[in-house]
Amino acid sequence: MLTPTPSTVSSATPAEPAAARISEVTRKTAETNIRVRVNLDGTGQSRLATGIGFFDHMLDQIARHGLMDLDIEAQGDLHIDGHHTVEDVGITLGQAVAKAVGDKKGLRRYGHAYVPLDEALSRVVIDFSGRPGLEMNVPFKSGMIGAFDTQLTHEFFQGFVNHALVTLHIDNLKGENAHHQAETVFKAFARAMRAALELDPRALGTIPSTKGSL
Repeated sequence: MLTPTPSTVSSATPAEPAAARISEVTRKTAETNIRVRVNLDGTGQSRLATGIGFFDHMLDQIARHGLMDLDIEAQGDLHIDGHHTVEDVGITLGQAVAKAVGDKKGLRRYGHAYVPLDEALSRVVIDFSGRPGLEMNVPFKSGMIGAFDTQLTHEFFQGFVNHALVTLHIDNLKGENAHHQAETVFKAFARAMRAALELDPRALGTIPSTKGSL
């Protein structure tokens, strides 16, 4: 059996650990006051207080199924309706995710997921492209889920897309129950984000684009 000589023994040093992908963003307007803290490499923990119960439930799906920690506090003009609160949470979450992602080196960039819930099935595809774009086709069977206006699902994702600078395609392929439709959309979004935000060990230190920037 050959004994390795010093010249054949690897002198490689362990790779330095990746910087923590954590950020916090606040947004205050005449309509809302919002704070979002996100850890993209978390364990799915969440602390949510938007004043809209079903919306909190959907944000919890993003945390749990995206394996990111979310801390969101929002005070909004709910005496009018939930529009400003939901939209501005989407904007602030998008800003926080963009800040946490950083220069996108080593990012897988693309992610997709199909998620079923009983009769409902949704597909979400995301690209951390640096270009905001939303294509959403979700024919909700009801206008309200509890105190949540289903039209605001689009406003949430539009706000997120515009500030996270991602391309996002959302399609509810089947569904008869609005709660199930919404839940499959948010779970699929979480799973797609989780896949796209993973660091590729074969591409660490490189930008996932032929342009060299995203």
